[in-house]
Amino acid sequence: MKKLINQPENVEREMIEGLVKAYPHMLRKLDCGNVVVRAEKKESKVALISGGGSGHEPAHGGFVGTGMLDAAVAGAVFTSPTPDMIYEGIRAIATEAGVLMVVKNYTGDIMNFEMAAELAAMDGIEVRSVVTNDDVAVEDSLYTTGRRGVAGTIFVHKIAGAAAQAGAPLDQVQRVAQKVIDNVRTMGMAISPCTVPAAGTPGFDLADDEMEIGIGIHGEPGTHREKLAPADQIVTMLTEKILADIDYAGSEVAVLVNGAGGTPLMELFLLNNKLQDLLAERGIQVYKTMVGNYMTSIEMAGFSISLLRLDDELKQLLDAPCDAPAWKN
Repeated sequence: MKKLINQPENVEREMIEGLVKAYPHMLRKLDCGNVVVRAEKKESKVALISGGGSGHEPAHGGFVGTGMLDAAVAGAVFTSPTPDMIYEGIRAIATEAGVLMVVKNYTGDIMNFEMAAELAAMDGIEVRSVVTNDDVAVEDSLYTTGRRGVAGTIFVHKIAGAAAQAGAPLDQVQRVAQKVIDNVRTMGMAISPCTVPAAGTPGFDLADDEMEIGIGIHGEPGTHREKLAPADQIVTMLTEKILADIDYAGSEVAVLVNGAGGTPLMELFLLNNKLQDLLAERGIQVYKTMVGNYMTSIEMAGFSISLLRLDDELKQLLDAPCDAPAWKN
């Protein structure tokens, strides 16, 4: 294993410290663990918290900032953060307007965020939650009951964060977050695995001529393996699965071509080229396109496609100003 690290057990802490030192005007780290909050606390408005295992950078700490998250909690690589760290994050950002938790659909995340919310409720803090489940690949995976929450979660951070920044009450922020969840779908693939630093070996094996279709963001198995195909064929396969799951006909969409961490931008833009043509052929109008690394899997080579069906409300919130390390409008 070759990685630019010191000791594997310190990777998460040193990563968070480095993030905060890069953006000291935006972020600060709590003393209780790997919890990042806004440097300037939001007052009298709904606060948002999210998080999960490390290894998905820039998620989740890179989306803490004005108009997005107020806190992000990082567990060990691909491991849910503990309830006490989540609780401290909630306490640090809570206002009288309440807190919304954005939780990806993984059993450990749901359990630990719920426990943290119960602790916060004992302090008189009103906490609500939404659970993202945008992956169309598989149901009831190794880590979930139901569909996995993957890269489409980033749209929830942005749009719910914009609603909160505008002063919407907790009910409305939760409603619009759920609206995004109901209208976003994602599917991914990989051509090479990633290595968790503490493990020291790749999480799975793929032959040089193989690809895994429908893989999860922790390297969980997808729908199947097959021989590596040309990029246009892969994009078509993923897109058709997404379009079969929700009716995008005649809609405007936001597009996210998300790198898994080890895929060059050259290849991501090449993949987007075919995706845009496919959507145009289907009469689906692209309102906004994002290409890059937003929800990664350490250094896994692969990508995912997310499509968010938009209406006027979602477009306005998507376009609203924000200032976070990984997303600036």
